[in-house]
Amino acid sequence: MKILLLGIGNIMFSDEGIGVHLCRYIQQKYRFVSSSHTLDFIDGGTLAERLIPIVVQYDYVIILDCISAEGGEFGDVYFFDFDDIPKHISWQGSAHEVEMLQTLTMMDIVGDRPKTKIIGIIPKVVKGTTLKLTDEIIKGSKTMESALIKHLRELGFEIEVINEKIDIQSEAYKFGQNEGL
Repeated sequence: MKILLLGIGNIMFSDEGIGVHLCRYIQQKYRFVSSSHTLDFIDGGTLAERLIPIVVQYDYVIILDCISAEGGEFGDVYFFDFDDIPKHISWQGSAHEVEMLQTLTMMDIVGDRPKTKIIGIIPKVVKGTTLKLTDEIIKGSKTMESALIKHLRELGFEIEVINEKIDIQSEAYKFGQNEGL
């Protein structure tokens, strides 16, 4: 099975970029081995519908992103299937989120959407230009990481830590510097 880990978000707006930062962090921290699956990592940024030609090439997609949830607190993490989004969860409140929801829905209409899981977190700060993540998001990113690693093991991946010293905030700053921010 061809699996895609897709990080979504705008890295210039603090917590809004957690999906992208976490995707890059996971790729740098671990090695994934499977005799029956492949795993690719893509920084989807805020591309939304422009990701369709890429996403349709996969059998299974795991999206890392920000979400909104009634009754939730900053840093709360939710893991759900796109086919069964809990009623208290929505994708509203930042520049990219509605577009990603619409993109997946458009793919559904034409029957092109692969099986899709979402690991989402409630952001605290999504305004102002900064690469600094809030403490709530840094803490919640550890929960997102654990949920993702557990799920990938359930799918049959052998997982090895190859970089124990990495931390998500340093990777966010390093990525921003590489991008000229």
